[in-house]
Amino acid sequence: MTSRSGARPQLSDLVRLRRVRDRIDREYDRPLDVTALARGVHMSAGHLSRQFRLAYGESPYSYLMTRRIERAMALLWRGDLSVTEVCFAVGCASLGTFSSRFTELVGVAPSIYRRRASGAAVGIPPCVAKRVTRPIRNREASQARLQLA
Repeated sequence: MTSRSGARPQLSDLVRLRRVRDRIDREYDRPLDVTALARGVHMSAGHLSRQFRLAYGESPYSYLMTRRIERAMALLWRGDLSVTEVCFAVGCASLGTFSSRFTELVGVAPSIYRRRASGAAVGIPPCVAKRVTRPIRNREASQARLQLA
């Protein structure tokens, strides 16, 4: 019923992987780990991780952190919450891990992002702001992204 680790995921695995991805998108602010995600779709944690990476190009944890950082960017953009409040609001338990991952994906520290973004969105349609503030996955933050304001 499941595919070999080196092969492409089978349709039954893809359905389960989509359920995992949807759950991450929905519950990004809750404590989630690969074991719990795998248990929810009746897969082993190792098999889920391998198949998720094959299907989506990144691990479930990396995908989860990207979702959290995307939401954090939106909250920081608003400017009414501190970096610590945003960290906990998006489901991160460690400010250090949050800051490191944010900097890795966005290219600047959350505090710098918040300072630069405050007031920068005035007059920008939300759909454009969402596109501009979307983080880059897999450690690909470019120097051009560092120039937020």
